[in-house]
Parts: sequence; C-alpha cells; structure tokens
Amino acid sequence: MEFLNKLQQNMLVGDGAMGTYLYDKGITGCFEMLNLSNPNTIKAVHKEYVKAGSDVIQSNTYAANKIKLEKYELSEKTVEINKAGIRLAKEAAGTEAFVFGTIGGIKGVKQLDVSSEDIQNAFKEQAEALLSENPDGLMLETFYDLKETIDAVQLIRKLTDLPIITQVALGEVGVMHGGTPVSEVFQKLKEAGADIVGLNCRMGPYHILRSLETVPLMKDTYFSAYPNASLPDLDDGRFVYQSNPDYFYERAQDLKQQGVRLIGGCCGTTPDHIAEIARAVKGTTPVTEKVTVEETLADQLVSSQVPSDTVRLNEKKTKPSVIVELDPPKKLATEKFIQGAEELYKAGADAVTMADNSLATPRIDNLAMGAMVKNKTNARPLLHVACRDRNLIGLQSHLLGLHALGIQDVLAVTGDPTKVGDFPGATSVYDVNSFDLISLMKEMNEGRSFSGKSLGEKTSFTVAAAFNPNVRNLERAVKRLEKKIEAGADYFMSQPVYGKEQFKEIYEATKHLTVPIYIGIMPLVSSRNAEFLHNEVPGIKLTNEIRQKMGACGEDKQKAQREGTAIAKSLIDEALKYFHGVYLITPFLRYDITAELTDYIRKSALQR
Repeated sequence: MEFLNKLQQNMLVGDGAMGTYLYDKGITGCFEMLNLSNPNTIKAVHKEYVKAGSDVIQSNTYAANKIKLEKYELSEKTVEINKAGIRLAKEAAGTEAFVFGTIGGIKGVKQLDVSSEDIQNAFKEQAEALLSENPDGLMLETFYDLKETIDAVQLIRKLTDLPIITQVALGEVGVMHGGTPVSEVFQKLKEAGADIVGLNCRMGPYHILRSLETVPLMKDTYFSAYPNASLPDLDDGRFVYQSNPDYFYERAQDLKQQGVRLIGGCCGTTPDHIAEIARAVKGTTPVTEKVTVEETLADQLVSSQVPSDTVRLNEKKTKPSVIVELDPPKKLATEKFIQGAEELYKAGADAVTMADNSLATPRIDNLAMGAMVKNKTNARPLLHVACRDRNLIGLQSHLLGLHALGIQDVLAVTGDPTKVGDFPGATSVYDVNSFDLISLMKEMNEGRSFSGKSLGEKTSFTVAAAFNPNVRNLERAVKRLEKKIEAGADYFMSQPVYGKEQFKEIYEATKHLTVPIYIGIMPLVSSRNAEFLHNEVPGIKLTNEIRQKMGACGEDKQKAQREGTAIAKSLIDEALKYFHGVYLITPFLRYDITAELTDYIRKSALQR
C-alpha cells in the first residue's frame, strides 16, 4: 500500500493535539461535535498541521464512539460525527497528507459500568462509519487496557485491509498497566493485525524514549510515537503544558534512533511542535538497526517472600476464628478505642478490624488507629480500605503505608456512597472498585504497582473481601464472590445475618468456594438501633421476630442490651454449625459486648 511503502523508505511526521489545542483557544465541551457544529474550526486546525509539515492527519474522532458521546447525549450522532470527521480531514489534507480515522480507547484507570460486548459494538460502529468515507487507514490511540486494544485490532482487521496504527498509553516507563513490557505488547498487537505499533499520550518525549530503549526492532512492523508536550500543570483551574517546540527538534531525532518511523504529538503539542519534528526528521531515511538497553538492576523485581512464620487469617483452623470490628472514633479522644482493642485481644479476638469511614462518615483515619493499635496493644489490626475517598494514587500510597507499618491484613471494599453520610455533596472518587482493589493488592504482593512498576520488594497482604448475603438473589451474590476469588480474595467477611435459617442457606450456596467465610454477627443495643439497621442501612435486614423482641424492651436500655446479646449468642450458636469464622461488629464502641461474645465463642468451642 502507498502509505506502508512510503513508511518503509521515509520518516513521516504526524499531526499534533486537537483537544488541548482547541481548549487553549477557549473552546470546551464535546470537541468531536464540532465536526458538525463548527466544521471550519476543525478544518482550520487540520490545515495548520499540514502547513507545519504533517504527513499524516487524524480525523477529529478520538472520542466519537457511542459510549463516550453518551456523556453529551450525542450517541445518536455517532455515525454522522465520524463521517464528517474524515471528510473534513480530507478537505484539509488534499494531496499533501494521508488521512487516518482515529479511534480512541474506552477503558481507562477509572472503572466503567460498560460490558466488553458494548465496547466492541461501539468500536465496530465507529470503525464502519470511518471506513465508509475511504480514509488511508485507521489509527487506534490512547489505549490503556491491553485486552481491549487487542480485541479492537482484531475486530477492525476483520473489517478492512487498510493499514492500522495502534498506540497504547503507559502507566510507567517500559510497561503497560498490569506489568506487560512494551516489547511484549508490541508483539501481541502485531499478531492481532496491527501494521504500526507505538506509544502516545500520558508521557512526554523523555519517558517514551526510555520506554522504547529496551524494545528491539520488529520485522514487517513499524514503530510510531506521539508524546505529550510535557507533564500537565494546573494554572488557575486550567491544565497547561510547557511551550517547548525547540525541545521536540532534539527528541524527534532521538526517537528516530529508537526505530520510530512516524512521529507526531499528543496532549499539549501544537503546529509549532510539529514544525520542529518535521525540521528534524521529515523525509529522512529510517534506521534499520538499533542497540537495545538492558533493564537495569534497580528496575528489576527484588523478591521478598512472605515470612514462613506469618500466621494468616484465612488459614483453616480447628477452632473458630474471630474477627471483631471496632470503628475508629469520630472524635479525637482515642483512649477508649485503644483500651477496647486490648480488651478484645484478651477476650480472644484474632484481629481487630477498623472500617474506613463507614457510612461515608468521617472518623479518625484508620491507618493512624491501626498503627496505634499495633504499637500500644497486642491486638492484630485489620484495616478496611474503601475506593470511595481516594483516587488510584492515594489508594496505592495508602497501601504502601500499610506495608511500611507492618500491617498486612486488609478488607477491600468499594465504600458507601457519599450521599449516605455527613457530607452528601462530597465527591465519591471510585477510580476503581473492590475487584480492582483486590487485584491491585495482589499485584503489589508480586512486587508491582498498578501501572506495572517495580516496588523493590513484595508486599504481604492477606486480602479479605466483602459479602452481602442479605439479597434476593443469593446465587448472583455468590457469583460475585467467585469473581472476587479470581481477583485474589483470600477470605470473605459478611454483612450481619439475623435469620437463623439463613446460615444453612448461605452455607449450601457457598460450600464449593475455596476460601473461608467469616459470617457477620452484630449485637443490637436498642429497638431504635434495630429499626435503623433494618430500614436505613444498605445490606442489613432483621427478621420480624428479632424486631419484635427488641421492640418489647421499650426504653429499658439494660434490658435491650441483654436481649441483644442473647440474640447474638443464639445466632452465633447457629452460625458455628456451618462456619469456622465469625465476624463480630461492635456497636457504638461498646466493646464490652463484643468482648463478651468473643469469650462466649471461645468457651463454646471448648465445650464442643
């Protein structure tokens, strides 16, 4: 084909950013919609890049798929926007540049509630619309997920014989998310049907160069690179990039030495950057040999096995194992909490677990309380980690902090949405969900960060996952457990169960699972407490019998506590017929109640 033949003999120059360039001009909203609403602006930008020396012009269709356009209620215009994108690029390019239809990745680091089938259908619809206008090829760019990338290439290869350029975005130098080296990524993309493979976005020229230094040249497959202008900065609420076109003159020559044959720009780059790339390499002869740089010892994984004498909470035991939850205090006084943790240890608790701002209500950071428990008591801290309050950076930092403090037991939860808590206007982050968080911790146990970067040693997290058996469809809930086991969950901690008949039902539904379940028991302290839990707390349902028993106590607090404790003991007796792990949840820092129940479990085990 003409494009591939030209690339075989010549260095070619791509174009630069569209979105950030328009943003710098004061334009916001859906940039792809401008293909229809303001076509002259888009055509003008394309022409600027052609004038700067671009040999390849991309259509303004990066996010023009049904899923991303839905954000702007424009999904019904998907085909029309993509067709217009190719036509505008062709009108601007004339005979001076090739035109490639652009398809952007859909998955990012933030979890999407979209199925793989929906994503594939979105790619297919967009690709068919682009191909109907006869471009010179298609460019897939800014793909973070390797499987999504491979699936997209395979799908599109079935639709066309035109050249396919496929560019992925890296989380760390040299590796894609999940730890796959760039050389392996490129090989997989070649096998899927890509003609040109490369890197774009996320990184500037320096880090993309470092990423390519370890990648050998490939036979019959060429490299591309579209780096960002720089790392972004935030200036008065706007993202800005360094104005550094001269820098791109030098770096383009360096990229050429790494075997790159098509060089353009991504976020923050402008026609000035492209002009410098063209001045440096346009029309020159590509390199056909390169010396790869071996991975340095500092970047290699340093093995750090979990100590053989570590006692893990998920180990099967002949006697019941007890985890007791003691919520961090809402106020700054910590003496009662620390005393409670020690008392629970003395009563026989295997671990004291601390929620992560449960019900979206701020408390003293459980990392701080966990460290205090570890330093001031004999209790073993088990910390909940929620996805709600921290982005992916904060989550990983938090987990590294746990490891540094010697805290290895973690419960991964998605977290209650902020609307249920004290600050309903606060933002729920949810960069990841509990499945992703479990996978992240297991990745760290292999010595790698989420992005695949070496941590220098392995963490030793034992990862618990949440289980809500109080649902209409228990089978569906168990399917979620199976997926969490696949993600790496070592054991489960359930929501409180208040129906005796439920224990057998839960056991029968879960007995095939390969990991233990700590069944949740939460003592009640008053009728008001019982009604609140039943009616307002997601995932908790009380039986009518229990509600009536608690209601009969009226306002007599002592009577209500005795009744609540008696109910909890009867539930424990039934639970221990089927499960060897009990998860006691302390109400209102009343650790005297859960200490009594912990002691009851220990004595019951001796009697058995």
